[in-house]
Amino acid sequence: MYTYKKVKDLTLSVNDRYILSIDNHQEVMEALADFCRKKSITAGYITGLGAVSEATFRFLDPNTLKYVDKTFQEQMEITNLTGNISCKDEAPYLHVHLTCSRRDYTCVGGHLLSARINGACELLVEDYSLTTVNRRTDPETGLNLYDF
Repeated sequence: MYTYKKVKDLTLSVNDRYILSIDNHQEVMEALADFCRKKSITAGYITGLGAVSEATFRFLDPNTLKYVDKTFQEQMEITNLTGNISCKDEAPYLHVHLTCSRRDYTCVGGHLLSARINGACELLVEDYSLTTVNRRTDPETGLNLYDF
């Protein structure tokens, strides 16, 4: 599903850092969730790039508080993958946004629901797990917000 390497840190940072490569044809969010579960990451940051053959984005309609999903099935370059890791219901909660460049150089993106790798996916994951960050559902916005 993926391979990874822990980054040796000479700055004496308390955070663990990983270089993560998601295997070709794997689903990004499944692989990331599996990695976070196995490493017990309860708070952190994700960034990366790569290529996908399919991506489904979510858009929250603030009037209805319902998500609208849209899938793009075409070869696209990941120009930016950015996200954070927290916990909801004692499981890893991934909040990831993705921007993809299409063949005609236009971009699509937004809140990532799923994406299938077609080529490579290279990520950096920073583990802030000395602190656990939990989420709660906010009834006013319909969002799963940080619960401090």
